[in-house]
Amino acid sequence: MLTGILLGLVALAFMLIVIEDIIHVNKAKTTLFFGTLCWILLFIFADGDASREHVQHQLEHNLLEIATLWLFLMSTMTFVAYLNSKGFIAQLVQRILPSELTERKLMFIVATFAFVFSSFADNVTATLVTIAVISGVKLEAAKKIKFGALIIFAVNSGGVSLITGDVTTLMFFLADKVTIPNLLWLVPPAFGAVMLLAILLSRGMDQALTVEKNTKPFEKRDAVIAGIFVGTIFATLVFNILFSIPPVLTFLFGLGLMFLSAQFLFRKKATQSILNYVREVEFETLLFFLGVLLLVGVLKEVNFLQNFTNLYAVMPPVQANYLMGLSSALIDNVPLTAALLKADLALSTAEWLLLTYAVGVGGSLLIIGSAAGIIAMSKLKELTFGSYLKMGGYLLLCYSLGYAGVFVIGQFAC
Repeated sequence: MLTGILLGLVALAFMLIVIEDIIHVNKAKTTLFFGTLCWILLFIFADGDASREHVQHQLEHNLLEIATLWLFLMSTMTFVAYLNSKGFIAQLVQRILPSELTERKLMFIVATFAFVFSSFADNVTATLVTIAVISGVKLEAAKKIKFGALIIFAVNSGGVSLITGDVTTLMFFLADKVTIPNLLWLVPPAFGAVMLLAILLSRGMDQALTVEKNTKPFEKRDAVIAGIFVGTIFATLVFNILFSIPPVLTFLFGLGLMFLSAQFLFRKKATQSILNYVREVEFETLLFFLGVLLLVGVLKEVNFLQNFTNLYAVMPPVQANYLMGLSSALIDNVPLTAALLKADLALSTAEWLLLTYAVGVGGSLLIIGSAAGIIAMSKLKELTFGSYLKMGGYLLLCYSLGYAGVFVIGQFAC
């Protein structure tokens, strides 16, 4: 009975996210309320001290995962908050982009940048930086929605091809299900799917854009902090590969370096402390993440995620993997991937590649299905669950064709 109540509360929480524009209740408030309520109920109705101790252990494990993501996001968003407030990112975009270009050309530039950048950086950083790129250009609300959908799909697609780009890809790699040469075969179909989406969404995007060039030189201190940001991203990549250092630790180190550097860079200028930029981080986004991950933790605690592995007993792996991708739009792909790996599925290398692509890109089908989607929704006010859902047909088509491309390549490469 308790399991049914908890599943009902989780379903209600996600439903309230969907109808946020109708009820005008912030999604961070609803997810945090229902996420904490579900865990409280688990403690209240636990059967004895041993059961409560188990729930306590699971909650601590869940909170550790949340804290890791929270701190990582906070450090990343502090960098971006500072650079945005100084106009550094907008000014950099103005210098890189041509003086005149069409919206269609900008769409392909953004898609390529998001895909490539997310392969080396994490999805959250790639989304934040790419959103900052289009924020520096004047676009209509409807067109911002198209750009947002493209960015989410491109970021998630680029992340699946390298172990540094997506956590689930790293999980499959560490479990010896795929190798780095295997993963590189995902690049052509994944990039092809992104380009197809750009073609579909760019129809009617013929308006010319004029990028105002700002010849004002960059402030030295802003350039230094931007350099620390870029250096932190690459250090995260290198340290994780060579020494298995968690990305959150490297980013917090980079944040500390930023604060110490600013202490000397700003010493001759009366200005607010750079620590104050932490307050400019959108904690509403972080609270939303907290609530969502608490809800997903409840689903994991009641063994709901294990039900997905039963699909492989009733249908071929190729079909089951495709459905796993669709499922990842509703269920966080990290616990879903963990459940699949624990099930000890007997799949070929080609089928593991299909699953890697599916759970990595399938989350793009709903805006709440990936970290990239949640970040984009918090940064672009035009991007809501409903407005993103209108892009669903295009996204499903491109996901399906990308999946088919991985299947074809897997028959020859693996």
